[in-house]
Amino acid sequence: MSAGSGGAGRWLVSWPAGIAWSGAEPVLLCLPSAGAGAGQFGDWQVTAGRDFRVYGVQLPGRENRFTEPPAASMAEAIDAVVAELTAALPADCPLVVFGHSFGGLLGFEISRALHARTGRWPEALVVAASRPPHMWEGAGRGLVDDEAELRRLLDVRGLDGEYLDEDTRELMLDLLRQDAQLSLTYRPGGDGPVGCPLLAWGGMDDATVTAAQLQEWQAYAGASFALRLFSGGHYFQFEHRESILRRLGGYAVTARPAR
Repeated sequence: MSAGSGGAGRWLVSWPAGIAWSGAEPVLLCLPSAGAGAGQFGDWQVTAGRDFRVYGVQLPGRENRFTEPPAASMAEAIDAVVAELTAALPADCPLVVFGHSFGGLLGFEISRALHARTGRWPEALVVAASRPPHMWEGAGRGLVDDEAELRRLLDVRGLDGEYLDEDTRELMLDLLRQDAQLSLTYRPGGDGPVGCPLLAWGGMDDATVTAAQLQEWQAYAGASFALRLFSGGHYFQFEHRESILRRLGGYAVTARPAR
């Protein structure tokens, strides 16, 4: 596979940071929000150390895939990620999936596609600040057609304007527009709920995804469901990185097979 930022393949990015991996470590698969790249999770590997390996899912058109055209459909992206994931992970490697916002929807469908392909579920699926599948169909139309709403979604990120020049801002808006267009190709896949613990996390001050919307993920949980709210807004996970990683790592490490 071709190298990403520190390894993995085209759709998966990893950050070895000098660590010699055995290949048996638990894996945390992270999916960013719309318009964002996987590089934001590089610091998570530094915090996690050797406890588990962090992989980020990189859609085309950003960071190390900047020159590539957008994915044609959600189904294409999901199939490509699952193919690369199954090739990279041993069959008994514990896996936890964490998806933020649009990444939560992708993580949900990747988990179901992984089960359809291999018969295995992740140890846990965590959807953060993400609306459930039935709220996604056609929802991206507003972002594709409404420039003001697109800009509002970018402003929610609280990026430092001092370091965000107009050209960079326009590039980020274009990525958001791309991913909104991609979301319009979404068609719920698979049958039935997920067969692993499903956790819906959100920020108490998030005006984009409410606690009531997060609660509706319960309809997609087959094993168990839990809703948890953290202080902060739509990007709460970066305000609580260490505690978030402890929780995520707990699901992965406790499932490590005996050797």
